[in-house]
Amino acid sequence: MPHSTQSCDARGAMTRSLPTVGAAYVVEAGWVLSWDRGRPALLRDAHVVVSQGRIADVRAGAFDGDLPRIAVPGDILLPGFISGHTHVASGTPTRGVIEGDGTSRPSAHLVEALSDDELDDLTAYNLAEILRAGCTTQLEMSQSLRQAESYLRVAVKWGVRGYPGGMIPATPRVDTIWARQDDAVLYDSVPATLREIEANRQFGLRHMNAGDGLIKPMLAPHATDTHTPETMRAMKAAALELGTGLHFHIAQSTIETERVRRLWGMTPVAWLESLGMAEGPLFGAHMSALDWASDPAIFNKMGGVYVHCPSAGGAGGATQPYPEALGAGMNVNIGLDTHSNDYVENLKLAVIAGRARSSLLAASHPGPLAMPTIEDAVAGATTVAAKGLGRDDIGRIAPGAWADFSTIDISGFLVGAGALPPEPLHNLLYANGLSVRHVATAGRFQVFDGRLVVADQDEVVRRGGAVVRKVWAALGAQGRFGGVPPIGAGETV
Repeated sequence: MPHSTQSCDARGAMTRSLPTVGAAYVVEAGWVLSWDRGRPALLRDAHVVVSQGRIADVRAGAFDGDLPRIAVPGDILLPGFISGHTHVASGTPTRGVIEGDGTSRPSAHLVEALSDDELDDLTAYNLAEILRAGCTTQLEMSQSLRQAESYLRVAVKWGVRGYPGGMIPATPRVDTIWARQDDAVLYDSVPATLREIEANRQFGLRHMNAGDGLIKPMLAPHATDTHTPETMRAMKAAALELGTGLHFHIAQSTIETERVRRLWGMTPVAWLESLGMAEGPLFGAHMSALDWASDPAIFNKMGGVYVHCPSAGGAGGATQPYPEALGAGMNVNIGLDTHSNDYVENLKLAVIAGRARSSLLAASHPGPLAMPTIEDAVAGATTVAAKGLGRDDIGRIAPGAWADFSTIDISGFLVGAGALPPEPLHNLLYANGLSVRHVATAGRFQVFDGRLVVADQDEVVRRGGAVVRKVWAALGAQGRFGGVPPIGAGETV
């Protein structure tokens, strides 16, 4: 059955009108990944009723009633994906550039030098891509508080669900601390870091539950090796006050793990536990340098969620310990990080690269390994992340939950076979973000029939592209592209 999108009125007449924000409607899909008695359940030829932004009913079969209907018989309807780690404004300027030498920090500095309007244009382009690929919730570690403010402005306008916070220490301060050769640099940074923590605490208090409750700011420390016990205690206090937890890079490299062992006598995970840093949600990205003999049990005890970011180093980046984490029974989410905003593509990368990694490490890894499946990846993208946030009202298609969902064409060219497939999650391994047809958060459509509808899509592309060209021109002037700015760049920061 090829893909189609039809909206029907009460008499069955076909229309293509977008449902009014807040209005009740029904989505009839070829497959629905529902939540039933504590576990996911696939329903074929099912419908989902949305009312007042929440899911009112989920049933197999056609809807018997007079609500407006959106028919997507070739699609699967899934919960909106939750990315446990993003740097939204940083994505597009590095795409296709980081693959050259693996370095993205010069771009980060240039992004930070943009005006507020330019920053908003860049944020909007990246957030539009994230929505276009079905990701409705982001744990957003903006690379500065300015970037977190930009994320907030766009997210509130577009009805996005987010947990934003400025990275602490922020760009550009973090680079000196992170690349230090002398730990005196870390100790000297404490007063300025404490000021950043306070500024982010104030940001969180000021904007908590903005956007009709969709925005819940979160403390976002950079990493364990760029902090001291004093700054950790200050973050813990601020996180407890906000009540939304902490979002870290944790053990992202052997350098970080070795530094923390040298300074505090234990691994980053054990150090966090010793400081009591898990009195609320705890999300840790990358975690490539864990001590597999001890860290998984500690992190599981803390209730932490490991955020696996398959495209963290760009399309040619190294793999991360997804099969090891699954094998150790860790809670694992899939995160976008940056560079790629295509959540569906990252689900695929997690499974495909994870299976290759599992095979390659089978003889050498000291602990158990899992062979990742698309079911693992989808669960991590939905219910695992929602549980880590302490929420049962997102990450699932069930009555009473918020109507955060996407529909993905699994029947058409390249993804399907011209007919509704019998095992629909497997077809996601052939899909990408352009296969996503509809996206809604709290019932409000942000993407409808494959097009952004919360803003003028063409204008978002035009303005975002102008900012990226400006960043690339500055990189070219610094010699990044052999000293020659890309065609059409023309501007400098």
